Amino acid sequence: MKEFKESMYNLIVETSTNLPHDVRRAIDRAKQKENAGTRAALSLATITQNIGMADDHVLPICQDTGMLTFEAKVPVGADQIEMKKQIHRAVKQATADGKLRPNSVDSLTGENSGDNVGDGTPIIHFTQWEKDDIEVRLIMKGGGCENKNIQYSLPAEIEGLGRAGRDLDGIRKCILHSVYQAQGQGCSAGFIGVGIGGDRISSYALAKEQLFRKVDDVNPNEDLANLEDYVLEKANTLGIGTMGFGGEATLLGCKIGAGNRLPASFFVSVAYNCWAFRRLGVTLDAEDGSIQSWLYKDGDKVTFAEEEVAAAAEETIEEAPREVVLEAPITEEQIRDLKVGDVVVINGMMHTGRDAIHHHLMEHDAPIDLNGQVIYHCGPVMLKDGDGNWHVKAAGPTTSIREEPYQGDIMKKFGIRAVIGKGGMGPKTLKALEEHGGVYLNAIGGAAQYYADCIKGVEGVDLMEFGIPEAMWHLRVEGFRAIVTMDAHGNSLHRDVEKTSLERLSQYKERVY
Repeated sequence: MKEFKESMYNLIVETSTNLPHDVRRAIDRAKQKENAGTRAALSLATITQNIGMADDHVLPICQDTGMLTFEAKVPVGADQIEMKKQIHRAVKQATADGKLRPNSVDSLTGENSGDNVGDGTPIIHFTQWEKDDIEVRLIMKGGGCENKNIQYSLPAEIEGLGRAGRDLDGIRKCILHSVYQAQGQGCSAGFIGVGIGGDRISSYALAKEQLFRKVDDVNPNEDLANLEDYVLEKANTLGIGTMGFGGEATLLGCKIGAGNRLPASFFVSVAYNCWAFRRLGVTLDAEDGSIQSWLYKDGDKVTFAEEEVAAAAEETIEEAPREVVLEAPITEEQIRDLKVGDVVVINGMMHTGRDAIHHHLMEHDAPIDLNGQVIYHCGPVMLKDGDGNWHVKAAGPTTSIREEPYQGDIMKKFGIRAVIGKGGMGPKTLKALEEHGGVYLNAIGGAAQYYADCIKGVEGVDLMEFGIPEAMWHLRVEGFRAIVTMDAHGNSLHRDVEKTSLERLSQYKERVY
């Protein structure tokens, strides 16, 4: 198996940087359907441009390269112990080469292993089969969409849909609600895998297994095939849209599997995946481990040009959004002049801050003066060159709602004026923005290459003891665009979309099956 490690390295790099053909086609269909000139259309243009940039430069599509899950089918007698060692070596090499972000963190100490290998990571499942070759599939599922996974235990009372029983109609209600509850925090438009039955663990495993199906396949179970079509149609009437900005494209794929269960239990589990649906596979020669063929690369490969955003921006719209250029330090007066829907262009300095930074700042002084500054919810992929200089390889936003317990207090404590992230934040932060004079800017989730291109230099880093994703990076940017979705006047696009989508969800309360 002299080629196995290199084959696994190639699989990792290709999965991180090059979306499969079926996913590209689904995104392109959504792009064609979206109303021109809207925030959703511009977001989809940013997404497609980002896909093209990642492909061209062989760099991560999204900075959150996620939890790696390998599903390997091997002949009887294959040395699974050695294969696992080689997969670990390939993961370490891909991390060192900047194709993966170091994401493996000790749950008790918070220490980052630095190479994506640790107790339980990456996830590797082996299954024996009767064929002579080896098949390995890989999915990279980021934390933002992983946090929007959800499990229901029937019977249950479902928000907006009422009572859900232990039948196909109850399952229908659970799946529709799973799309609603994800909103823009899971980087919609997304894909879902659904597992029905089993126990709590096997139900979730079955849901994730559905994500390995092709987007355009047909379920062999007629009832489930009809339900998949129904969910895909109705979910796209909820008006959640790309990034939760509102729009026509909320769900790009739905795959459902069912297994037997105990009489006392009825679980419906949903694995939500963002638009950056990174899932590929290979068949290997069992003798030397060389790649014989690629999976998920059949059919047309839709390519996207780097001019996607500029072209979308030129579409005719009734009222163009106001564009405001800001450079820190930003004043309260500048912030209170902004309103939801404005496009803000950041030049100059911004500073990353995620979970560890926010927790730290609650009890400690900041390493720099943050008065009038911009905090970016981002855990970038970084590489250091031979001269010791850091370079940004991927830098899209992370899901902001995790910082809801801290954000308002930290803004007031340090005088921060603007926060950039994705998916929006809650009522505590919204109240603080109004009281303090702050603004929340929504960047496009997953667009790691698009935003990395706006970063012109790394001016320093603090708190590296938290690991590369959680450190505070000081970045000099130019032309960094994001949309005001929460302003200092108590307005929140996220709150409005959630309210409207719940009203639309409620129209599907009546029994269908």
